[in-house]
Amino acid sequence: MNMISTQTPTAELQALDSAHHMHPFTNGDVLAKRGARVVTRAEGVWLTDSENHRILDAMSGLWCVNIGYGHDSLAEVAAKQMQELPYYNTFFMTTHVPVIQLANKLAEIAPGDLNHVFFASSGSEANDTNLRMVRAYWQAKGEPDRQVVIGRKNGYHGSTMAGMSLGGMAGMHKQGGIIPGIHHINQPNWWTEGGDMSPEEFGLARARELEEAILEIGPEKVAAFIGEPVQGAGGVIVAPETYWPEIQRIVDKYGILFISDEVICGFGRTGEWFGFQAMGTKPDIITTAKGLSSGYIPIAASIVNDKVAAAIDSVEFNHGYTYSGHPVACAVALENLRIMEELNLVDYVKNDIAPYLAEKWHSLGDHPFVGETKIVGMMASLALVPEKGSRKPFEAAPGTVGFMTRECCFGNDLIMRHVGDRMIIAPPLVITRDEVDELIARARKSLDEAYEKVKAAGLMKSA
Repeated sequence: MNMISTQTPTAELQALDSAHHMHPFTNGDVLAKRGARVVTRAEGVWLTDSENHRILDAMSGLWCVNIGYGHDSLAEVAAKQMQELPYYNTFFMTTHVPVIQLANKLAEIAPGDLNHVFFASSGSEANDTNLRMVRAYWQAKGEPDRQVVIGRKNGYHGSTMAGMSLGGMAGMHKQGGIIPGIHHINQPNWWTEGGDMSPEEFGLARARELEEAILEIGPEKVAAFIGEPVQGAGGVIVAPETYWPEIQRIVDKYGILFISDEVICGFGRTGEWFGFQAMGTKPDIITTAKGLSSGYIPIAASIVNDKVAAAIDSVEFNHGYTYSGHPVACAVALENLRIMEELNLVDYVKNDIAPYLAEKWHSLGDHPFVGETKIVGMMASLALVPEKGSRKPFEAAPGTVGFMTRECCFGNDLIMRHVGDRMIIAPPLVITRDEVDELIARARKSLDEAYEKVKAAGLMKSA
């Protein structure tokens, strides 16, 4: 085999990648024709590719590099742990120091009685754990018929069979179906689905669909409700203010468990340690991953309250992964949390950089291409519209205009995603004000270019 390095010509790297690497959420035939972007280095909020483009990463990798790229101490901690104890499992009444330390640290950070931790290697795995756990909980409580978990359409909880089933992405459901015992209610997306209702009315109406579903299924059969505080992959969908208090009232009324999926919203992204704190809810289980290690190493955790843990601990919970609580991953996650605290990063987000980003992000609302700007902490979206002042969608297939806009962003060395015809960002939490200014400048330039291209293509038409 020929030696491959960052000095290998881009075209050769792309050909080798296409020949052997199957990418997630990608049409392989399309990728083979255009070639993958080859990222070679990263520091702070900046990426460098094989063509030496300096790219502003406004998506934190995949919503995860909260502390930014290039913290050498995480590599040093990983190397040290590999030398001392590179691996051991936590099955069979065995433990090790890094997993003990990390479980204790997470119990310290998590509010209230969220004092117990079950480890995995990804958010998808953690949500698989949660599905098993809530069903095991009700079985231990003498109510084995409580099997059904209620999620939301357009929610995202991972891409394993259980994670995909809990989520509400129709395109994923078409490829293999969903497992039994999962029910979905509508999402709280007022912009596209609110009709003539006010946001407040719509928020209550969508929350009350949970109660309607519980009554339809039978309260004695419902195990839990799962939701993201802010729907990330669904387009940074922020529910109206009336939504989450009503959801909390309903789960309390019927005594079902509440899972808050914090894979994206957790570890400072919303200006709180966890997104549910920003929404004022009180979950029984929270799903964490991504920001737990800032993406430097795979690790995830289900953080569980005293009530659920007591029931699970009363039986043998026949569940776990080879890498549950991997010592190297735990050591890296601990160092990531130490850096977050040293930088006072949650406070920086809440009281400094998030308000500044919000001010600059909302300034894009004056663009003729933009109908709405939304932001919570360090995750934001804007809706592209064919008609300023209207919520009508484009006549073209959903995502056509969004994709064109995304391509303009990439052309301007800005990583900004599209979900349908909504543009989204979630930059590293360490981004500076000057870098926010640069982000906004590149975003505006990209919107200008996309607007002209969409007009030239005759796509500025309402459905």
